[in-house]
Amino acid sequence: MDLELRDSSLDSLRIGAVTRFTTIDYPGCISAVVFIQGCPWNCLYCQNQDLRHRTLEDTSLLIPWAGVENFLQKRQGLIDAVVFSGGEPCLDSALPVAMKRVKDLNYKVGLHTSGVYPNRLKSCLPYLDWVGLDIKAPLSNSILYEKITRCHNVTHKVIASLELILEFGVSYETRCTAHPDYLTNTDLETLTEDLYLKGVKNFALQLYRQPPGLEKELCLKPVKMDYPEKMVLNRMEKLFTHFVVRRN
Repeated sequence: MDLELRDSSLDSLRIGAVTRFTTIDYPGCISAVVFIQGCPWNCLYCQNQDLRHRTLEDTSLLIPWAGVENFLQKRQGLIDAVVFSGGEPCLDSALPVAMKRVKDLNYKVGLHTSGVYPNRLKSCLPYLDWVGLDIKAPLSNSILYEKITRCHNVTHKVIASLELILEFGVSYETRCTAHPDYLTNTDLETLTEDLYLKGVKNFALQLYRQPPGLEKELCLKPVKMDYPEKMVLNRMEKLFTHFVVRRN
């Protein structure tokens, strides 16, 4: 891929939102988050439904890259990293160019991805310092993966992305957003065992939370404290060097 930068090289990057300051999106770093518009999946628990559609009726809602870069130039020395999230940021063909631009500004670069575009991920890896890879279901259960993402033929892509991350040696976290309505205790055990067998060392279990502002009738019910079972959590913890549970 030719990453020579021209004035128009980032015109196609579709930015739906920007968070200017956060301490939770890149481990150990103060960061900004650039949210890319669009995602091919429609996950049951999606927290960013407004970013799911690639095309917006009102394109004035999109944020131009020039504005983001101007902000980043002014914040040099005040924030440590820039994280690309979404939506699914690897959907956007301009992503590697944007990451190179950020890297040239001496920021660390992070990525939140579902792993659905392994080829694009491969193009981004030379610019990445950290990756958060979302795992939706056991890698060995393609039917359940399709039920959660509401998209067919996806697990082999996620596996390819995971293998790329591990092979490249970039810092990473695998994580799963869990709710008992779609992931049983047994499913969670299988999911973490699948990751362990792939050589994963870092895993975060994120318990579903209701998206702010969304009508309660459209949300899944709140997750109770007894999920997952304590015995299951103990088994999961033993599989990983770094294991964390995140609740509301």
